[in-house]
Amino acid sequence: MTINEPNWDLYRSFLSVLTEGSLSGAARALGLTQPTVGRHIDALEQSLSLSLFTRSQSGFIPTDAAYALQSYAETLAATSSALLRAASGLGHGEIKGTVRITASEVVSVEVLPPILARLTRAHPGITIELATSNRIENLLRRDADIAVRMQRPEQDVLVARRIGNIELGFHARKDYLKRRGTPQTWEQMAEHALIGIDRETAFTRKLQHLMGGLQNASFALRSDSDLVHLASIRAGLGIGICQVKLAERDARLVRVIPDLLTIPMDTWLAMHENLRSNPACATTFAALAEGLTEYAN
Repeated sequence: MTINEPNWDLYRSFLSVLTEGSLSGAARALGLTQPTVGRHIDALEQSLSLSLFTRSQSGFIPTDAAYALQSYAETLAATSSALLRAASGLGHGEIKGTVRITASEVVSVEVLPPILARLTRAHPGITIELATSNRIENLLRRDADIAVRMQRPEQDVLVARRIGNIELGFHARKDYLKRRGTPQTWEQMAEHALIGIDRETAFTRKLQHLMGGLQNASFALRSDSDLVHLASIRAGLGIGICQVKLAERDARLVRVIPDLLTIPMDTWLAMHENLRSNPACATTFAALAEGLTEYAN
């Protein structure tokens, strides 16, 4: 069976309806009219000879075929965005273009802004897209151009630079410790108001191995957000884990039991090797490497 090649607009509308759950929601997200999005879905289904959505009063319900095609459409979207970013940086003269960076919540909010401010002051033609996420974005699929990662990249086609270890440790506010006392042992720690992680991950399993003495501890707050942890420590809610360098910026915070727990996070900067020749990406990579190395050390 021959399938007519649908154009990109049809896939973009398909992804938006998948995300929004309705034609009206997709139309608002894309800046199109609802009938236009509807025609795109009809045309894509006709071109592929597939039913992608079940129409109902509650919205558009994706079929199994829609879910099967979703990852391929997402790859097309990422590639389209990467192409436009790459094209924006290929002019002559002034270094300009759009560079998409991905980094964790805490690094994005607490570490990168001053580095990026210096970069854009020196190169005002560079525009930064910052994807804040604790998951590892796929650089091979070009979900981002540059990634700050807390583990060594494995793919050979990536340009990778090791930044160093960013150290984590327990911290609390001085007035909290004045009220509750400063713990010296795991047993004493277990009696405090602790700030912990909500769901188990590979990282939390590693922490559990390191903190065997807190098996029976009760937690005053649990959250999967590192930003929530940091804000809670700063507010004096209890004792939690955060980056040592960030805690050192706040005179109210004190490190707790440093001899019992220190967690080095091996930090790397990575970029697809095809972007070496892109002036905006290369300049941004160098600025991030310099700024992050200064922060880590």
